[in-house]
Amino acid sequence: MTLAEFLLKLGNTKMNMEAQRVRPNWQVRPDIGISSKARNVMNSFVNDVFEWLASEAARLAQYSGRTTLTSREVQTAVRLLLPGELGKHTMSEGTKAVTKYTSSK
Repeated sequence: MTLAEFLLKLGNTKMNMEAQRVRPNWQVRPDIGISSKARNVMNSFVNDVFEWLASEAARLAQYSGRTTLTSREVQTAVRLLLPGELGKHTMSEGTKAVTKYTSSK
């Protein structure tokens, strides 16, 4: 299975925000909820952005002749696809998440 086939298969196994929705709402704005329709829209949006970034990262890995997707390809895909401040904020949050993950191992 090629990297692109794997990412397409991974993209088809929809990630679900359902388990993540309750805690952030209570922490940030306990007085505001989210309807199931709005949650479905956000879930679709997150899945679409994931597939978009994963496809671009896979393309970058293929261009460089690699079969492993590294943080470098993901970071480059984010820089290419997300504009301005959104890209910068995403890079910062992603770096923070990777650092937290690696320090917990």
